[in-house]
Parts: sequence; C-alpha cells; structure tokens
Amino acid sequence: MNKQALIDQIRQKKSFLCVGLDTDLQKIPALMLKSDDPIYEFNKAIIDATSPYCVAYKPNLAFYEAAGWKGLQSLDKTLQYLRSLPEPVFVIADAKRGDIGNTSTQYARSFFGDSNPKKRFDAVTVAPYMGEDSVKPFLEFENAWTIVLALTSNKGSDDFQMLDCGGKKLYEKVLETTKQWGSDENMMYVVGATKAEMLADIRRIVPDHFLLIPGVGAQGGSLEAVIRYGMNRDCGLLVNSSRGIIYASKEADFAERAGEEAAKLQQQMAAFL
Repeated sequence: MNKQALIDQIRQKKSFLCVGLDTDLQKIPALMLKSDDPIYEFNKAIIDATSPYCVAYKPNLAFYEAAGWKGLQSLDKTLQYLRSLPEPVFVIADAKRGDIGNTSTQYARSFFGDSNPKKRFDAVTVAPYMGEDSVKPFLEFENAWTIVLALTSNKGSDDFQMLDCGGKKLYEKVLETTKQWGSDENMMYVVGATKAEMLADIRRIVPDHFLLIPGVGAQGGSLEAVIRYGMNRDCGLLVNSSRGIIYASKEADFAERAGEEAAKLQQQMAAFL
C-alpha cells in the first residue's frame, strides 16, 4: 500500500487506528484453546470485530515465533485473511529486524519478496543501530515501508535514545540520518505515545513522515497528546493499541468487547479528522 492509498483509507474510515495482534496463548480466552489453531481463530475473531474501525494491523512476530512452526503457520493464515478483507488494510510485521547488509537483504525478502501479494506485508519495523547498510535492503521494494525505531516507549529507552550527542539527543541523530536513506513514501518512524511531548520536536525533523505510535491504552499514552503534537496535514499517524483491545475480555464476548474498544478509539480519532 502506497502513501496516498493509506491516506485515503484514513480519510474514508475516519480512523488512524492500528490493532496490534500480540496473540499470547496464555492470555487468550480458554475457550479458544479447544480450536485446532487457536492463534488464528482468535485473530480472525478480533479482525472481524475491529476491521470497521481501524486501517492497520500489527502482528508482533515474537508471539508467533514462540509457538514454533505452528505459530508461523498461524501468522501466514492471519496475513492471508487480512488480505481477503473487502477493504484493504495496512499490515505491519513488528519484527524489529536489523543486521549486516546481506542478512538484512534476506530479512527484507522474507517480508516483501513473495510473488503472491497475499503473503506480503506492507511494512516491517527495523532497528537502525547497525547503520545504513542494515536498513537500505528493506527500502528497495516497491510499495513497502521500513519503520525505523526512533524513540520508544519502554523504560529502558533512556539508556541510549536520550544520550547527548554533540547537543542533540541520539534519537534526533537517528531521525536526521535515516531520513536521508529513504523518503516519506517508504519510511516511517516508531515514536512511543508515552513520549508524546517530544513529538513537536520530532515533527520539526520529519514533518511529512508517518509515525507509528505504540503505547496508547495499556501503556498509559494519551491519544489527545499524540494528536496535538504529532498530527500533520495528511494525519501522518498510525496509533497502535494491542492489549487494550484484544484482551478487553477473557470471556466468550472477547471479540465483541474488542470491537467496542476499537470503536471508542475510532470515534475519538474521527473528531480530530
């Protein structure tokens, strides 16, 4: 999905919500464990309930890899189901890859290189620590997005991201350097919602790029603050909520409750769009 198509979907649905599919077998309702493929069946129910209210989904690969080969099969089925929806959705592989160039090339192919469009992701999260040659391979695919970690919402982010580098924070140097490798048509940035007060400074560096914002909901980030400091003329935001939506209930009504939580966020977003 290219940038204009993503913007069109945001305007059409009056939403910039991304639902994180962090599907944990220890957290999904017990009734789902009776299924032959509980991860996929849980995801499918969540997708059916939330798709009217969101424009993107973000499976976190750790939860699928932890379940072994069967978990990867569940991920593949989930991706194909997302591609079968009547309206297109933006699908992010939350993988946080990053390695030397030839290895990154293989990672990029695993997400973007399949000849079957139903088996390709739209975007993948990438760690930029190893530099340009670890990121560039992801940028070589058409209509594919590299989402670079810039300023994350976890407690340990201050260990490195806030270090002073000649009068600038390290995350600012990451933004200034990496934006030269791609463009706002194929590169986004991860900025945690718990760092919303810094979004104004980030927008001065990358005014036109989309930002993927995790941390709204269970992590305590403020949607209103994210919008106030981070929205640009094209919206420029994908706000992710995972646990707050998919684990809204552990009972038989889990999908219905997930839909309700997604609808609440969509209604808030619509007011600003």
